[in-house]
Amino acid sequence: MTALTVVRPGALTTVQDLGRPGHAHLGVPRSGALDAAAHRLADRLVGNPETYATLETTVDGCAVRVDAAVTFAVTGAPCAVRADGRPVAWGAPVRVPAGTVVDVGRARAGLRSYVAFAGGVAVAPVLGSRSRDLLSGLGPDPLTAGAVLPLGAPCGPPAAVDAAPCPAPPSDALVLPLVPGPRADWFAPTALDALDRGAYRVSSASNRIGLRTEGPALERARPGELPSEGMVLGAVQVPPDGRPVVFLADHPTTGGYPVIGVVPEPALPAAAQAAPGTPVRFAVTRA
Repeated sequence: MTALTVVRPGALTTVQDLGRPGHAHLGVPRSGALDAAAHRLADRLVGNPETYATLETTVDGCAVRVDAAVTFAVTGAPCAVRADGRPVAWGAPVRVPAGTVVDVGRARAGLRSYVAFAGGVAVAPVLGSRSRDLLSGLGPDPLTAGAVLPLGAPCGPPAAVDAAPCPAPPSDALVLPLVPGPRADWFAPTALDALDRGAYRVSSASNRIGLRTEGPALERARPGELPSEGMVLGAVQVPPDGRPVVFLADHPTTGGYPVIGVVPEPALPAAAQAAPGTPVRFAVTRA
């Protein structure tokens, strides 16, 4: 069996695939790669189906030693990639021999890089997914030094490309489309205008659960809380401090605070790559 041994786990590196949809009625979030587009691209580059598990790094990458010759690729946040200390390509398949230490460096822009290996990270699935859900604790633990992760058997040739185009992470500003509802009427008419003006920044408290913001509190038209109700991926919930939170892959399934709108799923990879301090504007859809 081919395996990886963790040399440097980084600030937070987890195993992720496309998550476990369809279990919200059991209180289980979908989880999965926050930047699903980058995850899919990494898998395609090494010849994997897009459902195979990759490593999702956060901010400062990770390093692993492979015990057999393998092809890997790194996508998502641009970063230096080294094989036994030698620079190798980012955004392209790379073949390395047994015993090589693959080192994924600190993100030069964005937050999260994705490392795919031919055959995928083959830890045991839970409810049909190998993703780590940090909120519920499902799936394999975040990587620690010395941990060993199995790889599956390669199932196809790597992509015949030198480098693949990958969207750049937001740097100057993060613009998120917002469809108002289902509780937009719980807010003053000025609230949607405030979101549209872009007076917010990404908070350093953001994580896989949600992108938190800093900025002016949204004014409420109705006080109190709601009975708990389900929330979709991309729901923008407003807690008592009035600062909107965009729910990402590990978000809770119910909540008592009103949801002023929803960010459509195709816009969420950019939210997953937005560094703390990045200006945020919500482009509100008007009827």
